[in-house]
Amino acid sequence: MKRLTPKLAIKPSERQSKQNIELGRLLPLLFAVFAFLLSGGCRSNQAAPPMAPPDVKVVDVMQKDVPIYVEWIATLDGYVNAKIQPQVTGYLIKQNYTEGSFVRKGEVMFEIDPRPFRAALDQAKAQLAQAEAQLGKATLDVERDTPLAQAKAIAQSQLDNDIQARLGAKASVEAGKAAVEQAQLNLGFTQVRSLVDGIAGIAKGQIGDLVGPNTLLTSVSQVDPIKAYFTVSEQERLDFYRWFPTEASREAKRRQLQLELILADGTTYPQKGTFYFVDREVNPSTGAFRIAGLFPNPGNIMRPGQYGRVRTAIRIKQGALLVPQRAVTELQGSYQVAVVGSDNKVSIRPVKVGERIGAMWIIDEGLKPGERVVAEGVQKVRQGAAVNPKPFVEEAQGTAR
Repeated sequence: MKRLTPKLAIKPSERQSKQNIELGRLLPLLFAVFAFLLSGGCRSNQAAPPMAPPDVKVVDVMQKDVPIYVEWIATLDGYVNAKIQPQVTGYLIKQNYTEGSFVRKGEVMFEIDPRPFRAALDQAKAQLAQAEAQLGKATLDVERDTPLAQAKAIAQSQLDNDIQARLGAKASVEAGKAAVEQAQLNLGFTQVRSLVDGIAGIAKGQIGDLVGPNTLLTSVSQVDPIKAYFTVSEQERLDFYRWFPTEASREAKRRQLQLELILADGTTYPQKGTFYFVDREVNPSTGAFRIAGLFPNPGNIMRPGQYGRVRTAIRIKQGALLVPQRAVTELQGSYQVAVVGSDNKVSIRPVKVGERIGAMWIIDEGLKPGERVVAEGVQKVRQGAAVNPKPFVEEAQGTAR
């Protein structure tokens, strides 16, 4: 027979105690679930408060007459750039100028050894004296033989020979004078002089060099006035001819226009420039015209090779509508602005833009004078949404030139 293990008997008081402990553990959890359901049910029955309209800054569309400026990249160059080259061959013995300094027309810049040329001048003078002596003898022969030939004391052919000898001697004298003059010029050419008033460049010839007419010693640039070269596209040229259809109107406009030069540091050169010339042809590689302007350059401050930007007010646009550039949004090649109506609701409106004038943009189509556009906070608005407009005063007052 198996031996049965007796089961432990649990008293009723102990079982009740365990149940009480388990119930005490569950009560906090039940209360938490009840509170969560109660709070969630209350919120679901309440409506969400409406969002306040976003604050945006608006500006009125401005209407005024504005000058239309055009601008080009410019390169400065001397009004005259004279190459200083010797006219005779010889050895360079002296440099009389300071590189980069201002030199006057006719000032001696280099000297070539003059001794061979002085000797050539002395030789030419001696040959001239010899020719003059021969001319004197031939003249005496003619004077002596003329009465003898008339008296038939000598043959007429002898007098004819004397006359021809005198003519030959006269020609020799003239040739001698020309040789002396050429020798004097060559001697003077040993002093290489500046051809213009201007700024002298770096010397390319050094002392002791054998130089000649093909040798570039340096360059001198006349920089007052100074030229500004810039290129104008064919489209801009056609626009100019469209705005001013007659030659008289174009010429009058050219005389009227004043050029401004903006320097590399962004400042505007104080002297105003004028148009100088337009090249005769279109550059086939760029499709543009080359134009030169002239700017006064007192003190020779501006130098050839500098870069800048040339601009001018080509015309006046009457009654142009202006808005800040930041109010215009570009989207896939099209432009739009956010217009705030009298009910403070936004209308996203496509516009056609024109020229940029400083921080402002001309709107050709899509807006009316006095309408309000969003200048700050454009990213907050959408079509038909209400906004809280506030004035935008910082840039709304500033239109560029």
